[in-house]
Amino acid sequence: MPNATFFNLPEAKRQGIIDCAIAEFAIADYDSASISNIAKQAKIAKGSFYQYFADKKDLYLHLIDLATQQKIAYFKASRPPESEIGFFAYLRWLFRASTQFELIYPALGQIVHRAFYSDLPFHDEVLKRTQMASSGYIRELVKQGIDRGDIDASVDVELAVFILSTLVYRLRDFIPQQLDLTPAQLAQDQLSPDNRTAIEQIFGQLVRVLEQGMGRSPTPTPPQSSSSQTQTH
Repeated sequence: MPNATFFNLPEAKRQGIIDCAIAEFAIADYDSASISNIAKQAKIAKGSFYQYFADKKDLYLHLIDLATQQKIAYFKASRPPESEIGFFAYLRWLFRASTQFELIYPALGQIVHRAFYSDLPFHDEVLKRTQMASSGYIRELVKQGIDRGDIDASVDVELAVFILSTLVYRLRDFIPQQLDLTPAQLAQDQLSPDNRTAIEQIFGQLVRVLEQGMGRSPTPTPPQSSSSQTQTH
């Protein structure tokens, strides 16, 4: 987390440093990103950087937190079509909104992709932070789903949050395996339109399982013909 000295800077200077850091980490992986480049672009002395952040990792984790917070804020500020305000329809909409967020904020999206799929030395810590940051938003959605009657009221809220958070977390492993994608392709967001369609279908199937369960649907009884319904008088 940034030092108090950083938060005491004028807002414009703080934002300038963050913008330069985002630009650097969007084009370079963690090991290649340069604090010297960030300081030069932000027009600050390199020594000043260490008055604001403990080290490069401290800055990077702050950017991950900012990206997560901004993404959640984007979801809350956006509104799905009226037909998609039910809990499960909203989950499907969230996936499309997530893609839209990355188009609007490509640098932040690139940083998140690299964090999830590159060979980051503190990979698990990043994933844990993003999971914890998003759990509050998921909890809010689950409670709303119960209030609207979309989710059974007997479902434990914390268990539902755990299930949803875990599923989203493990999709990062499942998707590349299913689509034969390399971590490098995902880290650099090198996805074809077919890949994106396939990922959307995977997400849709996941939501369907959440909504309908994994049990086999009962075979519907075929309607009787009119002749079989003839009554004997």
